[in-house]
Amino acid sequence: MTTEMLPLLLAVLSGGLVALLLTLFGGGGSVLAVPLLLYVVGVTDPHVAVGVAAAGVSLNALTALAGHARAGRVRWPCATLFAVTGAAGAWVGSSLAKAIDGHQLLLIFAFAMAAVGVSMLRPSTAAVRPEPRLNWAMSPRVVLAGAGVGSASGFFGIGGGFLIVPSLMASTGMSLATAQATSLVSVAAFGATTAGNYALSGWVDLGLVAAMTVGGVIGTLVGLPLARRLGANAALGRTLFAGLILIVAAYVALRATSGT
Repeated sequence: MTTEMLPLLLAVLSGGLVALLLTLFGGGGSVLAVPLLLYVVGVTDPHVAVGVAAAGVSLNALTALAGHARAGRVRWPCATLFAVTGAAGAWVGSSLAKAIDGHQLLLIFAFAMAAVGVSMLRPSTAAVRPEPRLNWAMSPRVVLAGAGVGSASGFFGIGGGFLIVPSLMASTGMSLATAQATSLVSVAAFGATTAGNYALSGWVDLGLVAAMTVGGVIGTLVGLPLARRLGANAALGRTLFAGLILIVAAYVALRATSGT
């Protein structure tokens, strides 16, 4: 477990940045956690970076979930079925990732980052729909979607919100706002499952997880008033953020192919 002050401070700052960006622009910010851990904090093992990032994402999702749950925005039956089946997929996906060489895993991760960046460039529509109730006809779609998205989330060690939200909308018919709130149950479950799997191999540094969590709380508190001020500039900010993710993805790919 890391106890040196400088890496812990850098982890606090990294966690704060990730949470700030998530608060301002929604899904996608968690993919920056792994590059920050590797190239800012100084983690040398890509598997440790993935394990720590997954744990941090899970804890931050629980913090955000508490607020949405109190406001009654979470559709618990759909959220629970999606999260349970997805957690099983996350265990399978993370087990496959653990068997892959670290630099090869980073190269694959860079492609996942690029996919997140591209998805953020697509305009999202907040259609008004009647909120769904889980039923027997809907359940198979939710199970299949949860298992598929959970596997991808576990493999890449990211929250997967950019996949979970559209999957919930497609499989249940819920609105964008409800899917965003409900998705946090799965983000927390997938991250915890992935982190637990990595912890079994000794690839979770609890000191760094704690530092990133502290930073995440600070970043969220700072981001909330800023998010309210963005207003009409939110779309431009999201586009710039997507561009940043694409640039970081290219950098990660370059470092992975050069073996550094």
